[in-house]
Amino acid sequence: MNSTREEWKKAPSADAPEGLVKADLERALADTEGKRRWVVRGAWLLAVAAFVAGGVVVRERQKPKGLARFITQSVSRGDIVEKVQATGVVQPVLQVNVGAQTNGRVTKVYVDYNNIVKKGDVLAELDQSLLGAQVTQQEAGLTSQRAQVTAAKADLDTLRIAAERTQRLFEQNLASRADFDSIKGQLEAAKARLAAQEANINATVAQLGASKTNVGFTRIISPVDGTVISRAIDPGATVVASFQTPTLFIIAQDLRRMRVMADIDEADVGKLKEKMPADAVVDAFPGDTFSGTIEQLRFSPNTVAGIVTYSAVIEVDNPDGKLRPGMTATVTVRTREVKDTLRVPNAALRYRPSPPKAPDGKPLPQPPEEPLPKGKGRIFLFEKSAFGEETSKPILVDVGITDGLTTSVSEPSIKESTAIVTDELDQKKKGLF
Repeated sequence: MNSTREEWKKAPSADAPEGLVKADLERALADTEGKRRWVVRGAWLLAVAAFVAGGVVVRERQKPKGLARFITQSVSRGDIVEKVQATGVVQPVLQVNVGAQTNGRVTKVYVDYNNIVKKGDVLAELDQSLLGAQVTQQEAGLTSQRAQVTAAKADLDTLRIAAERTQRLFEQNLASRADFDSIKGQLEAAKARLAAQEANINATVAQLGASKTNVGFTRIISPVDGTVISRAIDPGATVVASFQTPTLFIIAQDLRRMRVMADIDEADVGKLKEKMPADAVVDAFPGDTFSGTIEQLRFSPNTVAGIVTYSAVIEVDNPDGKLRPGMTATVTVRTREVKDTLRVPNAALRYRPSPPKAPDGKPLPQPPEEPLPKGKGRIFLFEKSAFGEETSKPILVDVGITDGLTTSVSEPSIKESTAIVTDELDQKKKGLF
């Protein structure tokens, strides 16, 4: 039977059984499909290997041989504006603290926050019953004292007449010296009593005036035109002004013009002068700039944590009332400006080349650098040579103003787009590439 199947495999014929022929065909097709699948897989593997190999070759060709020695930037041309910036607090130009000069209980309050008041308007009233009683009592005492003065004047007139009569009798030897001296003494005593009564009246009048003034102090009056920005009392509260005048209201005279109390760093205060224009911005209105003027530079220093600043009073316009007391403002003052000048990065003026090193890696000693003349700076021109072996050439330039990032310079040997060194790289890091 086996020999028969081997013969049919070698030469299938019409006489072979149908099942054996079908199985042989399926086996042949499976072998053909498997060979085709391995061919496709091999082609994909070859394509991926070729792509990776090409990438490696390109990278190796483009790979730098080493690090460039310097970091450079080009000299540019443009405008430079020297600015001084500081922060400060927005305050009204005139802010008045309104207090009470007498004690009492608050009976009425006529204004509230943001109310506009005029000079002389009544802001609040205190209970004046006790002070009114004192006024009434002193007025009654004054009336009594005036009556006593009238009686003293009458007594004085009587004694004056008696003294004149006694003097005539004494001159006619009809009265003794003792009688004359006695009546004369009584007359002088009456004059003294009248003077004392008149002095008491003056004292009472003064006390009465003070009491009436205190009664007037029970009405809290606005001293200026302005806006109420603070109110510290309510009806029923007790005001005690015995030792210190309490602040009941704060009134800003004119909120259409404000001032910024800015803290200027001691390094910048020498650049500022009074009447310089200034701009202020606040976080509440980031798109708005408020123009102003430096009105005052105070000499008194402010020292906080070892940092010394000086206060600058900057008045700014506030026509729309956007600025409010207490806001934090950033003030910018343009101190100097140059147009169309050569500019170099400040890093180029700070750069100094590293000293050469000995074979053991230690820096070799170098002579001290010569101090720069006033108004001069040193920059290093980039000189192209072999990659990684570039050199630089120091030159002196005239330096002008700076905006914190770039500095104005002038030197005939440098022009716009000239490459200058701002830093150098550590050659030990070549392995990073």
